[in-house]
Amino acid sequence: MDIKIKITDRNGVTHEVDAPTDMNMNLMEIVRSYELAPEGTIGICGGMAMCASCQCYVQSDHDLPEKSDDEEAMLAEAFNVEDNSRLGCQIHMTEELNGLEVELAPEE
Repeated sequence: MDIKIKITDRNGVTHEVDAPTDMNMNLMEIVRSYELAPEGTIGICGGMAMCASCQCYVQSDHDLPEKSDDEEAMLAEAFNVEDNSRLGCQIHMTEELNGLEVELAPEE
């Protein structure tokens, strides 16, 4: 099943995209598959929570999984961090996230 999510890119353009929930994809991979950020500017570490290139701001009121220690540590060192910052690679696509709205954080 696909869910609909809204992703605002770094140019301020909002894209409504379909995200499959049956492929264990995360938000960073969705952004990459729709090419909403230039190659090499997102998911640089491959989704291991080792960089903050996929940082995003969660704008909708969804119940997201708790941040892992790795994600907390990475966000503690990242730039442009807000209260609603998350690493896109740590947000896995599930049916509960239908209607999710996020904005990509600026490049560091």
